[in-house]
Amino acid sequence: MSMLRTLLTLFTTLVLGFTPILHAAEWGKDYVEIIPAQPVDATRGKVEVIEFFWYRCPHCADLEPELEAWIKRQPPHVVVRRQPAVLNDSWLPLTRAYYALEAVGQLERLHAEVFKAIHRERIDLNDPNTFFDWAAARGVDRRKLAEAYNSFSVNAKAARAKQLSARYKITGVPAFVVNGKFQTSAYLTGGHKELFRVLDALIEQERGKR
Repeated sequence: MSMLRTLLTLFTTLVLGFTPILHAAEWGKDYVEIIPAQPVDATRGKVEVIEFFWYRCPHCADLEPELEAWIKRQPPHVVVRRQPAVLNDSWLPLTRAYYALEAVGQLERLHAEVFKAIHRERIDLNDPNTFFDWAAARGVDRRKLAEAYNSFSVNAKAARAKQLSARYKITGVPAFVVNGKFQTSAYLTGGHKELFRVLDALIEQERGKR
């Protein structure tokens, strides 16, 4: 009887310990609710969508062309914001690379090219000097880029990216957050087509509330 009670206690502890995770995964099936909801940067009347990504993530690279096409189809009331995720410190170099390109006005032109360089050309852009040389070969001022990469501003943004990843409880990428309330991904929806269907539905839902 004592052994049975011990086993029941252990089982109950395990179930209770995992309940929040299971509940989150089952809630809505295609997305999970963020509790508490997080503040958004979008202006009043807009719906904000944040993409958490990492340049070395092959799934992010595969999704990028479809994501770019989806972004171009969005109406004016939808604001899509890319956000480098930092799940551990090894992700910081490419996070700084993202913000450095942004600082020198080259992010829009080279964002997709970074994915291509890493995943198709197998260039190690995680190494700062390799990244500077790669960008310089594409017309970027190497000195200005290096200064931006090592600047206080970029370091601060990289630190904030790490904080945001923790605050939104990001455990994998690419992940999407709608209006600070809902998180979804191709993993949850079952594919890219389904991901965009769920994003569209959540955007419409939030648009109706506003």
